[in-house]
Amino acid sequence: MPATDYQGSSAAHTTRSFFSLRSLRRDQVHSMDSFHSTSQDQELEFFQKFVAEKFSDLSANKADEFLSLSWVQKLLNVFLDCQEEFTTLVSGNKRYLNRAPMDRLFSEFLERSVKALDVCNAIRDGIEIIRQWQKQLEIVLCALDIQRTLGEGQFRRAKKALIDLAIGMLDEKEGSSSVSHRNRSFGRNNVLKDQKSMGHYRSLSWSVSRSWSAAKQLQAIGNNLAPPKPNEIMATNGLAVAVYTMNNVLYFVMWALVAAIPCQDRGLHTSFHMPKQFVWANPILSLHEKILDESKKRDKRAASGLMKEIQDIEKCARFLNELIDSVGFPLNEEKQEEVVKRVKELGLVNEAIKQGLNPTERQVREVFHKIVKSRTEGLASSG
Repeated sequence: MPATDYQGSSAAHTTRSFFSLRSLRRDQVHSMDSFHSTSQDQELEFFQKFVAEKFSDLSANKADEFLSLSWVQKLLNVFLDCQEEFTTLVSGNKRYLNRAPMDRLFSEFLERSVKALDVCNAIRDGIEIIRQWQKQLEIVLCALDIQRTLGEGQFRRAKKALIDLAIGMLDEKEGSSSVSHRNRSFGRNNVLKDQKSMGHYRSLSWSVSRSWSAAKQLQAIGNNLAPPKPNEIMATNGLAVAVYTMNNVLYFVMWALVAAIPCQDRGLHTSFHMPKQFVWANPILSLHEKILDESKKRDKRAASGLMKEIQDIEKCARFLNELIDSVGFPLNEEKQEEVVKRVKELGLVNEAIKQGLNPTERQVREVFHKIVKSRTEGLASSG
């Protein structure tokens, strides 16, 4: 299947025109040039299929893993893998980067990449918020240590931690984050080696400001994201298709992160208009639809994040809070057993978050640095 295999009539005409024009050109040039074009066709086709397979695998995850911390980690790995392949493809075709229309298309991609850095910082803030919630879970578990005899004092301490947790989660639902206003750079001084580099990134390596909006940032990333025209495909020897593909990968991954993890002004109704005829479009659009369906569920409409562990925190904390309100002292055997059950459930959720947050944060940091590195190399190649 060609790199830009289309099924729709207008899109099919675009692709047929692209390959017929290139076939005509191949007949008119030296055999070595023809060999190079054929080789690049194969590279472009491989990249398209590579992206499609990665997102198909991500879409095929089990229902109970969907939007979990482990799923978010897989999403970030998909981005890193696609970025690596894209960088390799671009590096082998640097001669096109300074030619029209590739200079404009690539410049727009680099600008979208800069906007994605802000999203990474906002996601890092969101991870820190979840970490604060996890500390409240630790207090509850410590207070209700089922290996000890439980009395009123332990329940009061657990109750206070649950109230603090509920207030914190309610604040996030209402969009007021105190953590997100802090400076939380991803090793800014290590990434930006000199003043010239700093000029390219302005303040985007800092944690997001009070007025920052995830919804507006996503809108800016997706703005004017249109498939390349036939003449653009031909003029760039097909490289415009690869840039368009990576633009969509960047856009979707940032949107999915904002959907899963607490963020300022989370707007999930950003439109995706990628043509379904691209081999990678169906798995990405399928994931988009699944995430939107999750956001529409009654118990998740006002959620601070769709991540599975966030939902588990809310459910376990609510059940335990209701149980604490109903207990009397001394505890009877039935209540004792129910407390043990609920504490164990909360312990499992706490352990999942404890084990998953640090690796997820490291991957977000890696995505941030990969974008910075790729952009710096791209500017050097096109400069």
